[in-house]
Amino acid sequence: MIDSQAIRAYLLGLQDRITDAISALDGQPFATDAWEKPPTERLRGNGRTRILEGGALMERAGVGFSHVRGDTLPPSATANRPELAGRGFEAMGVSLVFHPRNPYVPTVHMNVRCFLAVKAGVEPVWWFGGGMDLTPYYGDAGDCRHFHATCKAALDPYGRELYPRFKRWCDEYFFLKHRGEARGIGGIFFDDFSELGFDRSFAMLRDVGDAFLDAYLPIVEARRNTPYGERERDFQAYRRGRYVEFNLVFDRGTLFGLQSGGRTESILMSMPPQAAWRYDWQPEPGSPEAALYADFLPPRDWV
Repeated sequence: MIDSQAIRAYLLGLQDRITDAISALDGQPFATDAWEKPPTERLRGNGRTRILEGGALMERAGVGFSHVRGDTLPPSATANRPELAGRGFEAMGVSLVFHPRNPYVPTVHMNVRCFLAVKAGVEPVWWFGGGMDLTPYYGDAGDCRHFHATCKAALDPYGRELYPRFKRWCDEYFFLKHRGEARGIGGIFFDDFSELGFDRSFAMLRDVGDAFLDAYLPIVEARRNTPYGERERDFQAYRRGRYVEFNLVFDRGTLFGLQSGGRTESILMSMPPQAAWRYDWQPEPGSPEAALYADFLPPRDWV
């Protein structure tokens, strides 16, 4: 049986735990923006956006919870599932993106969500989706191994085949096709997942969400005091430009939110506060910047 209230309660609690942990590390609280879509709009629902900007650790950190309903699925949701056309929907999730100030601390993204496609008189079609991925500017192999090993440990109780499958999915999904390069070093990604039945699929989602702090905080604590200068900040801004390109061109959550009439401020909180583009820039051979492209962005078996 689908228990929407249990999913909502878990997601709100996860948002609390993550923002409390990051606020404690940064020394600055998150601002909370509770919102509600007016019921006269084509998208109904509510959410709670939490944002930290200009912190000592985080230049921008956003953790959003949303729970929305609509009468018609947008094109991004039915493009590969034509059998869902004509259904309404209910969607809820927690999504976060952290853009640290120090270029040696990676940007990170995590999302856990549930989606129901509904129609009167028939059983709802439901699935879970989500995952997490790491985007370093200056890579560290130990950090990458730790991040991936934590993801694997969260999934292994549900099937040893899930981590390699979801890792490959992540590598393929977070890829800028027009650039021919990965956004970062990946992690795990899954969508349209219901194969374990509701209870076990929901348990897997919870374990993925609960693993986030274990995957990311040790990396933050190890790298946050690494000295950096203008060169590193310039490269960080350049790579952040790739992050913007992916989110606006390929990201399913961003496209779904904008096409369904979602709350623009909450959807676009994932954008970095500063980004840069340079014409045909190439890293200096043998430089730390070149090492990112050679040693970290090509998909690897980190565990």
